[in-house]
Amino acid sequence: MDIIVAIDLMDGKCVRLIQGDFKRKKIYNDDPLEFAFLLENNGISRLHLVDLDGAKKGKVVHWKILEKIATHTHLIIDFGGGIHTEEDLRSVFENGGKIATVGSIAVKKPFLLKKWINIYGGDKILLGVDVKNRKIAINGWKKFVDIPFFDFLKEKNNHGIKKIFSTDISRDGVLSGPSFSLYKEIIKKFPNIELIASGGIRHMEDVNKLFELGCSGVIIGKAIYENKISFSKLKNWKKNNNN
Repeated sequence: MDIIVAIDLMDGKCVRLIQGDFKRKKIYNDDPLEFAFLLENNGISRLHLVDLDGAKKGKVVHWKILEKIATHTHLIIDFGGGIHTEEDLRSVFENGGKIATVGSIAVKKPFLLKKWINIYGGDKILLGVDVKNRKIAINGWKKFVDIPFFDFLKEKNNHGIKKIFSTDISRDGVLSGPSFSLYKEIIKKFPNIELIASGGIRHMEDVNKLFELGCSGVIIGKAIYENKISFSKLKNWKKNNNN
């Protein structure tokens, strides 16, 4: 299981939102590159880089930060937030991202996502499906759509999506524990999809439980920023689990 650390970007800084609310943010570091160095120096190899300004505006804002981190570190970066065109997608890869994270576009323009999968392959695209009470959220979690959650996943799976991450918005940024029941159901229904858990991770016990459930990765944010999970514990976990 991959250990992935999240950097959420707003106004060029590392922030965390509470339950996806743009008005409830906390700044943790003014320099994303500095934090990226800290991650790499402590044995982290995967970075989930989210352009919150881009997600809100519907247009990527923080290309330069992606390029800077990709140029100066060896982190494997998935990047998302505001990707809406094929030009955006190409720019992710041209600026050093290894995987493009998409969300809203999969709901609004499913034909476009299908085209991208055919061009780049399902391994290069990470689908983010954010939910609250099993309702799918788009546009930086500002809008909910009436598409049945599991029907949506089935369609995207049929189109060639191989990797997804799912965030239970009600649990994100509040250290209340992951949505274990949701993840268990996804893994049972879609055993061929690589599921990355996101939102609510509090401590290493959560990480262990997600591993036992069969998640292929876990995205950790606030628990790292607030020292609920230490880098040394993550190193030991990776060593003991052959990662």
